[in-house]
Amino acid sequence: MDRRDIHEESKYKQDLERERQQGKVEDDYITDEQGNKVRMPYRVIKLVIFSGLSQKEMVDPQHAARLQYRLSLLEPVIKSAVNYAKSRITVIYNPKGAPNRREQMSQEELMEFLAKEGVNVNKDSISERDYDYVKEFYNYAYFSPAIREHPPYGYTKEEWKDMRDNWDEKMQKVNREKLEKFHEWQKDYAGSVGLDGAKPSAPQKVSLLGRLTGKKAGPKGKKNEKGFWFHGV
Repeated sequence: MDRRDIHEESKYKQDLERERQQGKVEDDYITDEQGNKVRMPYRVIKLVIFSGLSQKEMVDPQHAARLQYRLSLLEPVIKSAVNYAKSRITVIYNPKGAPNRREQMSQEELMEFLAKEGVNVNKDSISERDYDYVKEFYNYAYFSPAIREHPPYGYTKEEWKDMRDNWDEKMQKVNREKLEKFHEWQKDYAGSVGLDGAKPSAPQKVSLLGRLTGKKAGPKGKKNEKGFWFHGV
């Protein structure tokens, strides 16, 4: 049986329809900075940093990357970063008691998961704070206060700041010149095929010897242009 013909409804749509029937969906919507009504899964959640970890327990950067992947598979974890070089793990997660209906876990459960992965956390090296999902995650991605740009390769930020205005003027001039050359080419092409009302120019005939040697037929009274001799013809 060809399973490509089977279009099953996604689990997200199924859950959304079930919650809509229960009358709970409207609580999830907010109005963003542009006045659009969007569904927001979280409000205030938690960001925790486990520092001072043992690199021996983290094994190596490859094992740290796999641990980061396994952390991201946990349903309550929104984002995770395992930094082997700095012996630090940062996790944004949905804590117990948060005002949402998504799956939740406590900090202790998160530490137990890390312990099963062979990484033990010292409670004195834990830093946790409230994380506003709307302001720090959604607005940061969709309504950035400034365009984050980097200087071209080989230039510092200070050098690029001085070059910025002149660079824009230079690029505008280059683009204008390119456009003018393109329009000239359009006119020449239109004349060659008779699109401008003029009689199209006759195609130049090239002899067999000319095709072999690569010579082009020039106007009368002028020597033909030299071409490239293909050896072995």
